[in-house]
Amino acid sequence: MIRWRRLCGNSGSTSDHTAGPSSSSIPDVPLAFASTCPSVARMPPPAPVSRTARLQTGVRNLAISEAAAPFGLYYAPDPSSQIACTIGGNVAENSGGVHCLKYGLTVHNILKLRAFTIEGELLEIGGEGLDAAGYDLLALMTGSEGMLAVITEITVKLLPTPECAQVVMAAFDDIEKAAAAVANVIAAGIVPAGLEMMDQPATRAVEEFVHAGYPTDVAGILLCESDGTREEVADEIRRIQDVMEASGAILTRTSHDEAERLRFWAGRKAAFPAVGRISPDYYCMDGTIPRKRVGEVLRGITEMEKRYGLRCANVFHAGDGNLHPLILYDANAPGELERTEAFGGEILELSIKVGGTITGEHGVGVEKINYMCLQFRPAELAAFHGVKTAFDEHTLLNPGKAVPTLARCAEFGRRHVHTGQEKFPDLPRF
Repeated sequence: MIRWRRLCGNSGSTSDHTAGPSSSSIPDVPLAFASTCPSVARMPPPAPVSRTARLQTGVRNLAISEAAAPFGLYYAPDPSSQIACTIGGNVAENSGGVHCLKYGLTVHNILKLRAFTIEGELLEIGGEGLDAAGYDLLALMTGSEGMLAVITEITVKLLPTPECAQVVMAAFDDIEKAAAAVANVIAAGIVPAGLEMMDQPATRAVEEFVHAGYPTDVAGILLCESDGTREEVADEIRRIQDVMEASGAILTRTSHDEAERLRFWAGRKAAFPAVGRISPDYYCMDGTIPRKRVGEVLRGITEMEKRYGLRCANVFHAGDGNLHPLILYDANAPGELERTEAFGGEILELSIKVGGTITGEHGVGVEKINYMCLQFRPAELAAFHGVKTAFDEHTLLNPGKAVPTLARCAEFGRRHVHTGQEKFPDLPRF
């Protein structure tokens, strides 16, 4: 099939069955042939001795842990969409989840990929050891949004299920105090299994939907989880509570049993559908910033809300600075979609300005492609194109995504002038 596409020259998406709802999975040009790889979801039994599982790309994220549970194992990355998202999509966009602070992103939890180039040649990338010879093509392929090869099989690492886990929920009367608490937890030498943050609009929407036990009269809450042996967890939970109280928490509550722990996390993972109940539409952004700049960025988002006349609920993986602002709007109201897109773009610009990046786990696709021009210099973009050409000379795999042309950046710079400063003055205008 792949050779047929190359010979016929038909462009199209190669990640449409696996990448989920992000823009990297949406064809950017009309397709004569929409997919090169049928949706496959076969999974042989996990290998408990090597603690691995060999999967086809259509296997759902949550199904991996369900299959591994009888062996006392699980798969650590857990995006909020894990009930539906697939491991192929997770690899395409290097997904994380609420526990990525301690256990890493998808790239840290896979060992091996089986993929086919646009020439139809088989690649076996990585291995079942801790390292493999040669360049780290495993990392290169992870997060490549279907632009380099068609992945057909993935070998993942499985971890032992922790003996014990507890969550501290801490509430704050000032969102900047909550943001400071995030940095203070890490500064105290604590690496939580998960460290999540929600502001008041998100917390209220979630509590009405899930009844997770969140207070709704506070500026924001943090969820901080510890896992390990019972002794380790008891000690770490005490330290987390001390840090939260010293950081200005007005309320702390610790899960007393597994049901309460899961209820706390169910609220966080239901944030997107909860917000969908209170607004006709919402626009989810995805940027990553240094932890110490969280308060500053939240202040900036609040100012943008006033300027654009739109509400924004903030939920994010606070431990690694991965923001997920949810901009609430009504697509049927004239001009609201355009204001929403401008609002989202300004959040991405602010993320870059404070030393962050325009994506954490949702990819670039076509939605954020112009903002790649702001984050990277022409020489860096040229290097990205060189990698693309090495794998796919005629750009047949997922064309028009993730990496903009220099001409596109020049045009975007012409249209995107702030305070009289021209973007990309070194690029020719067309």
